[in-house]
Amino acid sequence: MDTLKAEFKLGAVETKQFPNTTFPEIAFTGRSNVGKSSMLNNLVNNKSLAKVSSTPGKTQQINFFIIDDRWMFADLPGFGYAKVSKKDREKWLHLNMEYLATREQLVLTCLLVDSRHDPMKNDLAMMEWLENNDRQFVVILTKCDKISQNAVDERVSQVQGLLQHCENAIDVIPYSSTKNIGRGNLLGLLKRNL
Repeated sequence: MDTLKAEFKLGAVETKQFPNTTFPEIAFTGRSNVGKSSMLNNLVNNKSLAKVSSTPGKTQQINFFIIDDRWMFADLPGFGYAKVSKKDREKWLHLNMEYLATREQLVLTCLLVDSRHDPMKNDLAMMEWLENNDRQFVVILTKCDKISQNAVDERVSQVQGLLQHCENAIDVIPYSSTKNIGRGNLLGLLKRNL
C-alpha cells in the first residue's frame, strides 16, 4: 500500500491561526467517534498521524497536515456527543463553521457518517449546510466492515437517495480503516477533483 507524505503543519483554535498557504484543502468532519482519526491514518498509511481514541472529542482544534507537498488536510473537531463542556462543544462548532464558511483554500469536504446507523440529525444538517453554501462534499460511510455487504449497499443507496437533488454532493464512499476498503476510491476521487 502506497504511503502519502504527511506532515503536521499546525493546530488552530481560532481563525487567525489558520495557515496562510496556497495548497488546496480537503476538510474532514463528522460526529465525535465516527472514526475520523483512524480513516485519516489509513488514508495516508501512517498510524501515528492523527491521535486515535475511544473517547469522543479527542480532536479539540483544527489540525492542518501538508500531504505530498501539494494538498492540505484539515481535521476538524467532531460534532455532537463528547465528554466536554457545552461551552467547549459550542466553541468547536463555531470554529468549524467559520472554517467551512470562509476558507478560500477549501475545495472539498469529506463528511464522515457511521455506516451502522441511519444518518443522524446533525449529519443531515451538515449535508444541507454544505449544499446550501456551495461547498463540494463527499459522504464517507465509516466502519463498513462492522456490517454485512448487503447492509453497506443499502446504506449507500439510502444516502444517495438523500443527496439525489444536491448539486454539490460528489459521491458516497463506503470505508473501512481496518479492512482497507474505500481508500483507493477516495484517493482516486481526490486526485481527480484537485
